Amino acid sequence: MALRELSSLEKFLGLKKPNKYSTQGDRKVPVLQSNSGPGLVGLVTIATQLTQEAKRPDLLGKSAEERAVVQQWLEYRVARLECCVKEDIKTILKDLNTYLEDKVYLAGNHITIADPLMYYGLHPVIMDLAVMDKEKYLNVTRWFDHMQHYPGVRHHLPPVVVLRNRVYTSGHH
Repeated sequence: MALRELSSLEKFLGLKKPNKYSTQGDRKVPVLQSNSGPGLVGLVTIATQLTQEAKRPDLLGKSAEERAVVQQWLEYRVARLECCVKEDIKTILKDLNTYLEDKVYLAGNHITIADPLMYYGLHPVIMDLAVMDKEKYLNVTRWFDHMQHYPGVRHHLPPVVVLRNRVYTSGHH
């Protein structure tokens, strides 16, 4: 999965020449192959390198604090989403839903590299959510829907249908 995500990330960043990737170990950690030395290992390291290669430092954060928040979400993506079990999903969604209450993007008011990478990681989770759960985690659903419609993000993933209007009982007209 990470290799497809990196390919989509390259397209989002506007990189013209695709890189060569492989994986290592049981967890299939991505490796960016290099002609000039050892490969770069790990999703966060590679995503950061691709962002710098694309000359898009704004996507890594505009201030020291924002860069730290972006780094935090990149680490969260790898530490919590990569190896989560089904029992962890509700806690992850609850925490993310609370965090996104007053935010458009993970690091504030503009997109960073953390947003598409979290989107890629959450896609299979959101895809499997029932409508009631999508309503329960409304802030996550709002952010997710915004990300899937953000130009250049969704490349290899199918769109997820999200309910735009709440369903009301007959007593609430």
